Amino acid sequence: MQDSLLSAVEGFMYPNEIELQWSILIVLYPYITGLVAGAFILASLERVFKVEAVKPTYRLALLTALAFLLVAPLPLQMHLGHPERSLQMYLTPHTSSAMAMFGFVYLWYLLAVLVLEIWLDYRKEIVLMARQASGWKKLLYQTMSLGVDDISEESLAIDQKVGQFLTVIGIPSAFLLHGYVGFIFGSIKANPWWSTPMMPIVFLFSAIVSGIALVLLVYMVFSYINGTRIDMVCVDTIARYLMYAFIIDFTLEGIDLLHRMYEADESFKSLDFMVHTKLFVSQILLQIIFGGLLPIGLLALPQLVAVTERARRGLYLLATSLTLIGILAMRWNVVIGGQLFSKSFLGYTTYKVDFATREGLLPAILLLILPFLILIGLLKLLPPWESTANVHEGEEPRAV
Repeated sequence: MQDSLLSAVEGFMYPNEIELQWSILIVLYPYITGLVAGAFILASLERVFKVEAVKPTYRLALLTALAFLLVAPLPLQMHLGHPERSLQMYLTPHTSSAMAMFGFVYLWYLLAVLVLEIWLDYRKEIVLMARQASGWKKLLYQTMSLGVDDISEESLAIDQKVGQFLTVIGIPSAFLLHGYVGFIFGSIKANPWWSTPMMPIVFLFSAIVSGIALVLLVYMVFSYINGTRIDMVCVDTIARYLMYAFIIDFTLEGIDLLHRMYEADESFKSLDFMVHTKLFVSQILLQIIFGGLLPIGLLALPQLVAVTERARRGLYLLATSLTLIGILAMRWNVVIGGQLFSKSFLGYTTYKVDFATREGLLPAILLLILPFLILIGLLKLLPPWESTANVHEGEEPRAV
């Protein structure tokens, strides 16, 4: 065992630095929470900022955020080995621990913000389906209605106001849900790869980018599968916001890189070596070129030249897919890359991903698939498609 570990080491490293403490599961954790935060921010564009063009994706964004939020703690639970110990954060809370406080932030965002907002938005449909359905579906929708069956205009107006208030407080809650992850990494002074005040900000903007890209991709794919028309006004608007957010995120990462290059402290030579060797594929190729510059260019192309609807759909599908890959690569470079060099900058190690182990590639793939399965169930239970949602006033319907 010791010989196999040493074979992955270049230079001098202490024994406790040879084997990485955080695996691919910890890569997935900030990635999934970022998707949640970004999807909720997209939903807030219609509810809070009155961007009516994105209304067809409002409910879909909320359901997508819920599906991924339900899975968000699972990578941490699997990494713990004893997931039952996580209950201690609620039984013996420590306010000075950012990780311990995550449990309370998670419950607040899940129950008090996201689930309640979805319930208020769907309450009319839930009551109507409870009246029309039969058998177990009737019982299910009656349970979901919580015994509140008043769907008068006055009652629905109250739901609208309360829902809007929840969205307003949900925006900083979403920032807090994901921003604290960047805060944890940025506050680790012993690791120069992580220790930067830019880390929380970069994490937040990359979360917005990934969440918007996910909802746009899901909207186009599920619309095609469901046989509903794709609202190109909505898609073009979301793509434009995605491009703006991506440019800001890419610029922030570039500023951080330029600051590191200008400062050139004792760790810079070691970090520069890793970028050109061990992280060249994941950072230079996947994160910067194919996951950054290329999708920004694809999103900007329809803004510069006239492109047909069919071509725009293809460009957006490719751009969102590359964006999600690029943000995942960014999470990989932060979590894994920050553990590949010694604290003395005299040695480097290699991370080998196992497959069918508790923290291997197979559980990671299953954790990425699980939110989509949950989302499919939510879409069947609470369909977000509306008969007039995909057609703007005075505009002819467009076929997929």
